[in-house]
Amino acid sequence: MRLRRRHVRPVQRPPRLKGLSLNRLLPNVLTLLALCAGVTGIRFAVHGAFQAAVVAIMIAAVLDTLDGRIARLLNGQSKFGAELDSLSDVISFGVAPAMILYLWELSAAGTFGWISVLALCVCAALRLARFNTKLGESDLPPYAYNYFTGVPAPAGAGLAVLPVVISFEAGEGVFGSPWFVVPWVLVVALLMVSELPTFSLKGVRIPQRWVVPVLAGIGLLTAALVSRPWLTLALIGIGYAASLPFSYRQYHLLRAQAQRLQDELEANAEDLPEEEETGPRAPGA
Repeated sequence: MRLRRRHVRPVQRPPRLKGLSLNRLLPNVLTLLALCAGVTGIRFAVHGAFQAAVVAIMIAAVLDTLDGRIARLLNGQSKFGAELDSLSDVISFGVAPAMILYLWELSAAGTFGWISVLALCVCAALRLARFNTKLGESDLPPYAYNYFTGVPAPAGAGLAVLPVVISFEAGEGVFGSPWFVVPWVLVVALLMVSELPTFSLKGVRIPQRWVVPVLAGIGLLTAALVSRPWLTLALIGIGYAASLPFSYRQYHLLRAQAQRLQDELEANAEDLPEEEETGPRAPGA
């Protein structure tokens, strides 16, 4: 008996939807939220709510820190995200703090106040443009991976508004004087575009025995921020400013050690006896 072959129709699968998953979009969403927080800080400053304006800048800094970490965790890095992050940082950590300072006290300094505002905006943009040109570079020496070149934009914004934060706790006094704020802002702007090596926490690994103390310290810091926010933020800003000379010294010590090791390796290589060339012997040799 001859069996007939049954003709089986191929199962038609629905076409896959092309696009990005929500996980890969999350870092860009955080970047946009940071941008919105920075612009909202300007709005608060226009209405004279300077405490809320500073809080908005701090929120933008936290979101800016999270978006890069989450992008690496979710493998969601992209050229689009890097460009969006830089554009957001120019506004959140360049334009926004500059306008807050101008509306707070720098407008009373006239031309000098406006010059310092422009300097902060321009230096923030130049720093981020320089950062973008160095993306993907892998020729950094090992000792340089835990350092930034210059003060990062979020830290620069925090340092710029530090006089405002101190005035919330101790009153305006000297820190509220335009003749103190103008040179302070100019120095911060120069630090952002300088070649000063500053500490980076991106590559820091916490030893196992220090995990619990670090978590306890974070809890205490959170309690301090809730109970005395302006004093805590002022101490954090002053502590970061005080760390700049130490980062410079530590970086140059590491570079000197690396150079010394390199010189020793080259000297040892020169001292090794050269191998004699050997080849096939001629007949009768």
